[in-house]
Amino acid sequence: MSKTGTTSGPRKPLLSLAPMEGLTGHTFRRIHAECFGALDRYYTPFLTPPRVGSSFGKRDCGEVDPANNQGLHVVPQLLTKNADEFVWSSELLAKMGYREVNLNVGCPSGTVVGKGRGAGFLRDLDALDTFLSEVCSRSPLPVSVKTRIGVANDEEYGAILDVYCRHPLAELIVHPRVRKDFYRGKPRWEPYGETLRRAPFPVAYNGDIFTCGDRDALLAAYPETRHVMLGRGLLYNPALARMLNGGPALMLAELKRFHDKLFDAYEAQMGGNAVFRMKEWWSYAQHAFDDPVSVHRAVRKVRTVADYQAAVAKIFG
Repeated sequence: MSKTGTTSGPRKPLLSLAPMEGLTGHTFRRIHAECFGALDRYYTPFLTPPRVGSSFGKRDCGEVDPANNQGLHVVPQLLTKNADEFVWSSELLAKMGYREVNLNVGCPSGTVVGKGRGAGFLRDLDALDTFLSEVCSRSPLPVSVKTRIGVANDEEYGAILDVYCRHPLAELIVHPRVRKDFYRGKPRWEPYGETLRRAPFPVAYNGDIFTCGDRDALLAAYPETRHVMLGRGLLYNPALARMLNGGPALMLAELKRFHDKLFDAYEAQMGGNAVFRMKEWWSYAQHAFDDPVSVHRAVRKVRTVADYQAAVAKIFG
């Protein structure tokens, strides 16, 4: 197993799990909380709002079914540029007992951006301004936003932040990359710091927190940080949140227990397709090992459940 240190100091910001499509759904959330303890919040992978008068689709229904999120503080995230559908979805979610709804203004996918949603919404700030005015005044739930800082360059963010500051957001979660970065390069902390200085609402940070040292460096630069969202870092090391709160590092036996529970749950849901879901998880979890390349090689070509189980036995052996 790889070795990362623990942290010290009195300040412990809220910790949440980022919305990651196909990875951090309700099954992952439930089993991760069972094995490593619950985080302060979990954000669902983005949901597609139904048409006004309709219900969520089958996949999204599973994500927001209160029975699947029992005991966890879950915030549903919506991906849309249609204010009426956002408000309608908020009404459905309020009836289920949710206390907040989040807008995705960060997804960099070409398909999403091409439709003017996700980070594509940042191309039309007048439309974003109008949208936020509508949903903040009409939604029965407080509205938070997860955003990138631009489409092509950092200089766009001043005008983007101007728009956000005009609305009574419950929170602004800043991933300080632009859309064209996808997840490459280092996040730029300066726009996050600008948000802390200017925003009249709570602010959260998201981006490249992989170790306790990463979190501590962020707090040293911006000690007023109150909420840190974990994404790939927690998939690399499922004990990361525990470590950030002063707990012990990840042990091989508990990683295997977590894997086994996750695979069993996916197999019960989707049969042999669970192999492909787990291979996606391994693309991150391989970094919990000192030799991630060998882990990748062990699982990359498997197709059947039997071959997958043999590969996993080799990895943990």
